[in-house]
Amino acid sequence: MADPKGFLNHGREVAKSRPVDVRLKDWNEVYVPGSLLPIISKQASRCMDCGIPFCHNGCPLGNLIPEWNDYAYREDWAAASERLHATNNFPEFTGRLCPAPCESACVLGINQPAVTIKNVEVSIIDKAWDGGDVAPQIPERLSGKTVAVIGSGPAGLAAAQQLTRAGHTVAVYERADRVGGLLRYGIPEFKMEKRHINRRIEQMRAEGTRFRTGVEIGRDLKATDLKKRYDAVVIAAGATTARDLPVPGRELNGIHQAMEYLPLANKVQEGDFVAPPITAEGKHVVVIGGGDTGADCVGTAHRQGAASVTQLEIMPKPGEDRAPNQPWPTFPMLYKVTSAHEEGGERVYSVSTTHFEGDEDGNVQWLHLVEVEFVDGKLTQKPGTERKIPAQLVTLAMGFTGTDRENGLVEQFGLELDERGNIARDADFQTNVPGVFVAGDAGRGQSLIVWAIAEGRSAARGCDRFLTGASDLPAPIKPTDRSLTV
Repeated sequence: MADPKGFLNHGREVAKSRPVDVRLKDWNEVYVPGSLLPIISKQASRCMDCGIPFCHNGCPLGNLIPEWNDYAYREDWAAASERLHATNNFPEFTGRLCPAPCESACVLGINQPAVTIKNVEVSIIDKAWDGGDVAPQIPERLSGKTVAVIGSGPAGLAAAQQLTRAGHTVAVYERADRVGGLLRYGIPEFKMEKRHINRRIEQMRAEGTRFRTGVEIGRDLKATDLKKRYDAVVIAAGATTARDLPVPGRELNGIHQAMEYLPLANKVQEGDFVAPPITAEGKHVVVIGGGDTGADCVGTAHRQGAASVTQLEIMPKPGEDRAPNQPWPTFPMLYKVTSAHEEGGERVYSVSTTHFEGDEDGNVQWLHLVEVEFVDGKLTQKPGTERKIPAQLVTLAMGFTGTDRENGLVEQFGLELDERGNIARDADFQTNVPGVFVAGDAGRGQSLIVWAIAEGRSAARGCDRFLTGASDLPAPIKPTDRSLTV
């Protein structure tokens, strides 16, 4: 503990955001570049180096948070980067996108604002890239074993990098035209610029990982043929089946799943389109779903010039303080104002969509809703609260129900599913098919990026043991671990 009075001498300071009227004119990340560096040493000094660091358990990766906080306080960025990478392949992703359950478990957070763990993390990795401290880790020898990884999201990339560094020859198959999964096409540019993905991919290529884009396993290449080509397979295909809203009028034009809308905006930034085929420009936009994906739709609609943006959530508005049934160090459900919400729009809670209304050409024009409340533990409509709001573009951001069952991957491999509809796996993340492993949302269900990376690393260890009989790779979590904190 470098500064035993750090948490007494310094209050919590976070990254500064660019003014709303400025950042809405572009798609760059919302934060002021370099705004963290003048304050990050003092912020890191607030870490108390607790005897029992609950932040370790709050993070599924088991990040060595007090250790790299200490190095950041001392501005030893190379050492901080080494400690950070010891448990996390892609801290620049988690430092920008993770909701930071580690901060909810921070001991300082019992009676003070928690340490800005996430800001320290992203500062360390950004300094590491700038200082040339991130280099390819090429294996000393090859094992002669081959592995196919299906999916190039955070779970697939983590598994692939770990297995490549273990000496196996790894090929990553991605059905989209670019590598990155939802990191590439689901996360808007203003939350994470895609240059961060690109330089990691170049690092992985230098290490020996191969990438095959535009290939969907199950359709373009049979799963059975893939298994014959490789000694092992890791499925990290995500949980991409979106939850739908089967109400009257759903078939009207202008109603889209979030993952139909968001990727097109990202493709504009990649240079594929001059303007997105689906745009919010000049329209009254309604986003159904109050989570992070919904917020991504809100921020995207703002940048496209929407006439108005309304976000609907069926659950009640969360409180600003921990509820009695969510004590420290659990991950609390709190009212959160993201950068997208700072930019405008209206958030409406405790409402349910009853139906859509369109014009004579079949385009959606109105969304009809009703207020709801919990009665005997069930959501019930409140009579007399029906109303309608203008809606010329509607995005459905209500989560995902499981991995894709339409491409034939599950059936062709002959995979068993668990009671939640996810691909079942054992303690080594191996499915019922020997040599076929699963990591991330495909086996876990919709979850956080930090869980995806942790599962990718753990599945890589299981796969390595299958191929060689033993493994020195770390396994941060068990497949049955579903908690966010201790």
